[in-house]
Amino acid sequence: MGAFWVLLGGCVGAPLRFGVSRFVGKRWKGGFPLGTFLINVAGSVCLGALYGAELSPTATLLFGTGLLGAFTTFSTFGVEAVGLVEKKKPVLAVLYVLSSALFGLLGAYLGQAWYTGL
Repeated sequence: MGAFWVLLGGCVGAPLRFGVSRFVGKRWKGGFPLGTFLINVAGSVCLGALYGAELSPTATLLFGTGLLGAFTTFSTFGVEAVGLVEKKKPVLAVLYVLSSALFGLLGAYLGQAWYTGL
């Protein structure tokens, strides 16, 4: 039954990521992959809040593994970082990697702190 909840959440998270990515992509023309960056930071904040909420195993599968797992995208992050290096933009690639890691961790902490009052 767990796979059903993951599938259901993923059916919402993947199209949501697609929509946010397209929305940001139409408005942002800079070299920095802002859409993926915002998606991953927002996903970190939300997952941190879910972690702090200590939801039931079913809710964790639905919202954490399913929805947020499909919404966030580590593989796209990796491909975009490599693409920046290939485009001879190593400084932007390093900025992207470091800011994604820093803001992802900060977002997860703030999401959990917001929910639990750390």
